Amino acid sequence: MTDPAPECAALAERLRALRARTGLSLAALAARTPYSKSSWERYLNGRLPVPRQAVEALCERAGEPSGRLLALWELADAQWSGRARSAAPPPKEPEHDAGTGVARPRRHRRRLALGTVTALAAAVAAAAAVSLPDRDSGRPAAPVSPALDPAPGCHGDGCDGRDPDGMACGLPGRADALGPPHRTGTGARVEIRYSTVCAAAWGRVWHARPGDTVEVTAPGARPRSVVVRTPADTRVYRFTPMIGGAPRTGLRLCFLPAGGTSRECYHP
Repeated sequence: MTDPAPECAALAERLRALRARTGLSLAALAARTPYSKSSWERYLNGRLPVPRQAVEALCERAGEPSGRLLALWELADAQWSGRARSAAPPPKEPEHDAGTGVARPRRHRRRLALGTVTALAAAVAAAAAVSLPDRDSGRPAAPVSPALDPAPGCHGDGCDGRDPDGMACGLPGRADALGPPHRTGTGARVEIRYSTVCAAAWGRVWHARPGDTVEVTAPGARPRSVVVRTPADTRVYRFTPMIGGAPRTGLRLCFLPAGGTSRECYHP
């Protein structure tokens, strides 16, 4: 088996590091995304081309803006699809030394290799300008997914109590925050997410601490909550189960800090 192109190997390495940061096993990652455990294993080992939506889904689970990895994905996808080879200029005639007439093809090959490395470095450097969310910057800008694929796994009442990521309702481009994020007294950030595609709402929390609880409610619906349980949970977004069929109005989100007795509630 031939070695993967440098762009594909770099993408797989970054995806492995991102998955490790989520603290999720392959089985847990499969349960929270539309992709199977075996697919994730092949994606992370570089043995199978990675769908763009899988990159976005992993970034969403890790709480990282997708721009950094999508820049690498574009280069890797060009290799997988053959576009990089078809777009390459035709080889030039070997250069000859003016005095000896000896061909010097190596210089041309070196220029091509240098051009490839330079293009890769430029794309990575440009993507690196997208920073991770921090406690002072609020919510990172949500990337827009150009395609709604895979299809959402539920709609309306059928989404009630289900995981927004597992049902592909929370993929970039399918969900929006209702209002700006709310900063709690402990520094945690919370917000209500709503997917028109799935007709469902849920709560999201980040920068939380183990023991923090978030609950989202809607008139006439069963409250849905999530508890931040481990240190690994504090490094990623955590979501409540969905309230299916909930209207945008009337939703409320409450935050209960670990060991605390006072709730912080807000309406978007």
